Amino acid sequence: MSKEFARTSESGARCLRVMKALRGHTLNGLSNSDIAKALNIPPSAVTRCMNTLIAEGFATKLDTGRFALSTATLQIAQAHADEMARATNRIHELNQRVAAGSHY
Repeated sequence: MSKEFARTSESGARCLRVMKALRGHTLNGLSNSDIAKALNIPPSAVTRCMNTLIAEGFATKLDTGRFALSTATLQIAQAHADEMARATNRIHELNQRVAAGSHY
């Protein structure tokens, strides 16, 4: 492991892995035990992560008691996609200016 990343949060990384495990299960969610088995971590660790993710708005507990990602994750993804589209448009504009200037 490089020194740059040597000081990371194990619990933070675990919660990010929980988020990844929830990917693709938005409609029906996953149970605590499903997540624990998928990640090979104790159910108590899943509970702590889910409590944190729910408190921060990144996950929700469905009526069935299962867990799913919230729309906040979609909003982050959409904001990123929008920014990338703006960057792409800006690069295209600059390329057109360069191409127009090269005709002289």
